[in-house]
Parts: sequence; structure tokens; C-alpha cells
Amino acid sequence: MRIPRTAATAAALAAALALAVTGCSGSGGKSSEDKADDGAPAGGKGVSTPRMKIAMITHAGEGDTFWDIVQSGAKQAAAKDNADFLYSANKEGQQQAQLVQAAIDQKADGIVVTLAKPEAVRDVVKKAVAAGIPVVTINSGAQYSKELGALGHIGQDEGVAGEAVGEQLNANGRKKAVCVIHEQGNVSLEERCAGVRKTFKGSVENLNVDGTNTPAATSSIEAKLQTGSGGSAIDAVVTLGAPMAAAAVKAKGGAGSSAEVDTFDLNAAVIKQFKAKEIGFAVDQQPYLQGYLAVDELWLHRTNGNVVGGGRPVLTGPAVITGKDVPVLEKYTARGTR
Repeated sequence: MRIPRTAATAAALAAALALAVTGCSGSGGKSSEDKADDGAPAGGKGVSTPRMKIAMITHAGEGDTFWDIVQSGAKQAAAKDNADFLYSANKEGQQQAQLVQAAIDQKADGIVVTLAKPEAVRDVVKKAVAAGIPVVTINSGAQYSKELGALGHIGQDEGVAGEAVGEQLNANGRKKAVCVIHEQGNVSLEERCAGVRKTFKGSVENLNVDGTNTPAATSSIEAKLQTGSGGSAIDAVVTLGAPMAAAAVKAKGGAGSSAEVDTFDLNAAVIKQFKAKEIGFAVDQQPYLQGYLAVDELWLHRTNGNVVGGGRPVLTGPAVITGKDVPVLEKYTARGTR
């Protein structure tokens, strides 16, 4: 596992914070070494602080397993922190804004929200802050978090993550890449592709597909792979989410292409693709940690006045994952925490 130097310090901070909040959990109940039956970390008895209501609203599209992992972390922290956890999502910005308003109406004690389409949710996030509801942003739109009044942002620097991909493509000898954007208008996905373009010495072309329609996305990638031949052939496909990696692998087979398939994010399917040598590398932003730390920050702020990271973004990635990392990570992806 390789962590880009520009993100290494913040990633270490996030790891240390994770250990710190686990230790805090142990002081409220059982030892932090306790394990649940499925091998996932157990929350012990939890804290005795007053019950909280925490709402998380994301831009997740249907079938995107990334958000299952985010929720796993959030639910674990909520169980420890004596909090009710309410999750909702919509890939359309206006609908996501309505879900934030619903959380305000429900008098949530804290809100976690993504800023993939910041213009759509800007006003309602400001409204939540004005109503005295602490807000933590995660995953996307870090550059907008502070101006909206959020306590802080938890996620990876998308530009740095993209740059790490470009550097890895160079190391792998790639010359022509296609960057597959599975949600058009998502600022974070666009930042990733821009980062790839910044450091990759070859050429990069963006390809917009509908991430909620896998057959159509597969067909689009396959058609793109068929457009070049010989020296002009695409030799790398970069997908920006784990579910799209499977579509790219299938499209590669249909096109008879020899392109390397690389992806952002991990899940159990990507680990299997590594083992089958269908994936070159993956970029891990630790979604479990994003969910866990966001909920825990709201609890810490309410019970102890803490602001994690001093209000600056806390980075959970990126780390470049290759096949050699599979033996360590496989058990975690199997239980849905990596």
C-alpha cells in the first residue's frame, strides 16, 4: 500500500484519530479489543451521554456499494455514541437538498452531508448551521465546507488522489487513458480526472456514463475501447468507483482490449478482481473511516466542544492499493469495512 507523500501526514492524523476514538469508546464500556461475532470491531457498552439524533444525507446512486461501507462506519460510531443514525440519499442535487431540509425539520442534533453538487445544497446547509445544527461534510466538496459553516470535512483530497493515479499510470508504462465519470456534474469525480491529467505523461480523455445503469455504462466503455487500434489504442481505463470497475473489466473483454483497468475505491468484488489479475491498482479513501469519524466528530463536539482537525480537512486517503496488499485487506472487504 502506497500513500502519496502529499497526503501522508493527514492520513497519519486520521489513523491516529481513529485509534483515539476507539480508546474513548473503551473507557465507556468493554475493552476496545472486544470483537463482534462477524469479526468487525465491537462498540462495547458504549457511552452514557444523552441520546443524540444524527442524520447523514449523501448523493449516493442506486446500487453504489461504496456508501454501504460509509454507513457501516457511521453505524458503528452511532452505536458507541448512544446516537440514533438516520440515513438518506439521492443522486440529484435538489432532492438531496430536500433530504437535508427533512433532517432540519426532524430537529437532528447533527447532520453529515456530502457536497458533490454544492450549488444545490449550499443554501439548506447554511440554513442548518443557522438553526444551530452542527454540520460535518464528508467525501466530496471539501473546498466548500468551511464557507458553508461546517465544523470540518472528512475525506480524501480528490486532486491529490487523481495525481497519485497519474503517477502510477506512468510507473506502469501506460500511454493513453480514459477516465470514466459515472455521475455527471459531480465535482469530486471531475477533480479526480483533472488530477490524473495533471501528472500523467500520456493523454487522458473523460467518458461520462450513467453509473446507475451498468449495462449501458459497460456498452459505453466497450465502444470507447473499440475506437482506437495499434499505437492509438487506449491502454488504461480508470474508473472512479468500485462498481464501475466490474463494468470496465467486462467491457475490456467485449472489446478484445488489452487495456489495464484501474479503479478508485475498494470492495469485495475488487479484491476478487485483483486475485484474478483483472485490476492493476486501486485508490482507497477508507469510506468506513469517513462515516465513523463524521459521527464521532458530532458526538465529540456536543459532549466536549471538540473540533476535529482544528476545522481543517481530515484526510482519509488516498492510498494506492496493488495486488500485494490483498492478503491484508481481504478479510476487511469481506465484512464490509474496507
